[in-house]
Order: sequence, then structure tokens, then C-alpha cells
Amino acid sequence: MKYLVGETSKERAVFAVTGEKAVNLTTLNAEIGTDLMALARDPGLIDTVKNQIADAPTVSIDAITPALPIAHPGKILCLGLNYTDHVKEGGYDIPDYPAFFMRGRNSVMASGAPLVRPSSSDQLDYEAELMFIIGTGGRHIREDTALNHVFGYTTFNDGSIRDFQNKTHQWTPGKNFDSTGAIGPIVVTPDELPTGASGLNIESRVGDEILQSSTTSNMFWSVAQSIATISEFATLEPGDMIAMGTPPGVGMAKTPTPRWLKPGETIEVEIEGIGVCANPVVDESDLQS
Repeated sequence: MKYLVGETSKERAVFAVTGEKAVNLTTLNAEIGTDLMALARDPGLIDTVKNQIADAPTVSIDAITPALPIAHPGKILCLGLNYTDHVKEGGYDIPDYPAFFMRGRNSVMASGAPLVRPSSSDQLDYEAELMFIIGTGGRHIREDTALNHVFGYTTFNDGSIRDFQNKTHQWTPGKNFDSTGAIGPIVVTPDELPTGASGLNIESRVGDEILQSSTTSNMFWSVAQSIATISEFATLEPGDMIAMGTPPGVGMAKTPTPRWLKPGETIEVEIEGIGVCANPVVDESDLQS
């Protein structure tokens, strides 16, 4: 199943997507709610409306303004340094344990929303990433059963303010500016993708300029390994969102000069089989005027 959470002129709802059309699942069963939290907690909810989807009215996905798949995630956890070539381009040593950091709710927004370059820096970078949403939660989850805890996969742009990220060994400042992490719009259930979402092409671009191009098979730590590792120190809960790191080609590593995002551009992140997360870049001062 492919899900899209968003708003039409009438309401916010959860939609099932087929091609360029979508069916409003919320109108078919109000228990589904207006984001994916209810389905993440109880994927069986979709069975209550499956027989109605084929005959239900549809709306063009172009008429839906995307919203966050999970409106209020409990945790937004991110892996850094999960592609070997990205580790090298950043000047780091190959780690023997994942580099984890967390994002706050105000730092993320939906696909289509403005990606904001803050007034305090012009070093706004892009990072194409696979993200997954936890369904069944747990602690001390075994790697061999970890994928059973994934509700779905989506796209993520881990927009980073590099000079603030590099002010300290802890990356929190550079990863938590408001409206710098774009999520969605499509969430795909695991049955429609390769095991662990491995082997999918992943790319970032501005117009015809390809910025990053790789495959999720190049991730150092897999989705299953990441779940097992995280659940050693944190209880995972339905709706938690976990980003899997970025491949090489980020702006700070471009030569001879870094390639920062600029207002007026639109940055796209695409993952094969999932979709495109596209966001216009704006300056913070433009939002305040």
C-alpha cells in the first residue's frame, strides 16, 4: 500500500495512492484518523476498508497538499555516516558504531513546504535519505525479527546548517533549525519494496543538476541492524521516525567550492519505488517580511 497524508480544500485525511489518483481512507473509516499513527499502531485497520477502495471516489494527488505522515512523532532519530564514501568525503574515520542524533518536531516539515535557509547562515546543505516509520514498538529487538517492526518507508531530506553543525562535536545545532528536514510525501508499506528497502536508487537534484546518486544497498548499517541497535538504548514506539543517513555528494564536500542551497531553488530527493520529496528553498527573512 502507498499512503499519502494531506489536505484537500475540504479536509485533512489519509489517502491510499494508486498512480496519480488517491482514495480518501479517512472518510471510509473515521478510526483511520488524519495521519498514519492509527495505522502504524494497528495495520489491520486497513483491512476494514480494503474492499471499498476499488469502488470509492478518487481525487488527483495534485489536489492534495502533503502533510507530515505522523503529525506528532514521539522520536525522530537519524543516523549519520552510514555510507562509506560519505564518511570519507566528510573527513571522518569509518565508525564502528552508528552516529545517532535526534531532531525536534519544529525542525521537520512536509514535502512541498518551504525549506528555510536561516538568517544566521548561508550554509544550507541537502542530504537525501531513506526514512522508515515504526509500527510495532519494542525494546531489545533482535536483528532477525527487526523488519517486522517497520510500518512503512518514506523519503527524507536532512537539511543541515553546516557551520552550526561544525561548531561542536554534537551535531544538534546544525540539524535542528526550524523547517530544514523535509519528509514524505508517500509512505510505502514493506510488502511493496525489497527486503529492508535495500537496493533502491536514491538521488538528490536541483533541476537538471544531479547532486547525489547512489543506492540504499550501500548503507553501512541496514534497517534491521539499526532497529536492533537503537532498541538497545531506547524503547521504540509506533510512529517513531528513523532516517538512515545520506550517500556521498553533499554540498559541503563539493570542489572547488561548496554547493549550498539558495533561495529560489527547489531541492528534490527521490527514492526508487517510493517517490519524490520536493521543497522550494526560501530565506528566513522572506517569511518574516
